[in-house]
Amino acid sequence: MADMADDRPRTWITLETELLGRYPIFELRRSRQRSPGSGREHSFLRLDCPDWVNVIALTDEGSLVLIEQYRHGTDEITLEIPGGAVDPDESPSSSALRELEEETGYVAAELVEIGRVDPNPAFQSNRCWTFLALGCRPDGEIRPDPSEEIAVRLAPLADFGRLIDDGAITHSLVVCAFDHLQRGIDRGAIWAARLPS
Repeated sequence: MADMADDRPRTWITLETELLGRYPIFELRRSRQRSPGSGREHSFLRLDCPDWVNVIALTDEGSLVLIEQYRHGTDEITLEIPGGAVDPDESPSSSALRELEEETGYVAAELVEIGRVDPNPAFQSNRCWTFLALGCRPDGEIRPDPSEEIAVRLAPLADFGRLIDDGAITHSLVVCAFDHLQRGIDRGAIWAARLPS
């Protein structure tokens, strides 16, 4: 990419912020901000959500640990990888291990961070980490949240891309997780050599 240092956007100036609502999974804020270039003022809405984690969990036999659950946003049953919110007192890696066990009963022998995305930087403040969990075994205890009804499914790792292509997996952050996995494999990441064959 050509050097465009003089053309780069600058951070807008926050003039005021107002909390509009506090909900179990986010806080809604309105801010008034000024453009450092034009000087114009605009109002923006922002969702302050907790950070999230996704876990690509693999058994030694090469099975991908998936979950099926009803999602209220789309009013559909979805096929996903385990994941969830990072609690305030947790690191993303601790959350990944907790979510994996709570949702599936599987525990990992090894956990590797393989990517991070900003789910929607236009109006969300959070980040989503993707972890690769290797050597997973069903030695833990399933403890879903009171509003979760989850079924655990296993599929060959080789089917991950096909499940996306066929529309069985449609969750955008799960598609991002697959991209992190595939890019790591393509570039020969150290962890890629430890993937079950």
